[in-house]
Amino acid sequence: MTRAIPLSASKPLSADLRPEYELQLEPMDGRRLPEGGATLPLARRILENGLARKLLILAALIAAWAGLAAVQNNALLLPGPLDTLLALYGDLSGGELGRRIYVSLSVLLRAYLLGVLLALVLTSLAISSRIGRDLLALLTSMFNPLPAIALLPLALLWFGLGQVSLIFVIIHSVLWALALNTYSGFLAVPATLRMTGRNYGLRGPRYVALVLVPAALPSILAGLRIGWAFAWRTLIAAELVFGTSSGQGGLGWYIYQNRNELYTDRVFAGLITVVLIGLLVENGIFDILERYTTRRWGMA
Repeated sequence: MTRAIPLSASKPLSADLRPEYELQLEPMDGRRLPEGGATLPLARRILENGLARKLLILAALIAAWAGLAAVQNNALLLPGPLDTLLALYGDLSGGELGRRIYVSLSVLLRAYLLGVLLALVLTSLAISSRIGRDLLALLTSMFNPLPAIALLPLALLWFGLGQVSLIFVIIHSVLWALALNTYSGFLAVPATLRMTGRNYGLRGPRYVALVLVPAALPSILAGLRIGWAFAWRTLIAAELVFGTSSGQGGLGWYIYQNRNELYTDRVFAGLITVVLIGLLVENGIFDILERYTTRRWGMA
């Protein structure tokens, strides 16, 4: 039988305590901080910042562009950054480039939303029945490898010259990539979560919206990002060919028209606008959406 030791007979607690010390942890990437907790040098802090590194790379690319333009010394073939910036500012302040941007984005938004809606319908059918699954597998294997730009002749024949043809080819570019990513995300939903939804009596669209979509959100967001990239490229390429209707063309037509008139600086201004809009959507809208959904909820 164990005998209890009186508290007064035990040693003081402070006698067994070791002196406190502070352990400085290394960064997760393996780099050591300066001794004594000193502040990192300015150059090191800049290199540690992702945005600063990207800006340095961008500055290097612009400098290389300026140097190549100076060596070429022919603004008709390769205008420099300053000439392009002046052309961009002139067309933005004059309102022409703003009108072209509005036309392109309005067509893109309508086609993109229609493509997202059709992709959700197809994937909902595929996850609900064997016929829907076979239909999605067959359609994606047939049409996913088909470039959207290859449908231009049919679009011209069926819908004529205008925005309906653009919407048709953009829907094709968005639909299959988003459908494949969404369906893969639905298949990856754990069986326990599926059975929980069934036990609560969820069926049909409510089951998809309340169980499958939240659980497969990372795959859906990846599909939305890929679909956006495909749609933006398809829109510009299609507008280069037939993107005008009664003189109301978008950015692609702006580039093509200035190329025919040998305004190379304005062609470069249009290309830079395309790149800037793409960067804004990718690093702005989609990154913010992921930050406040999948990353915040611990899904990514």
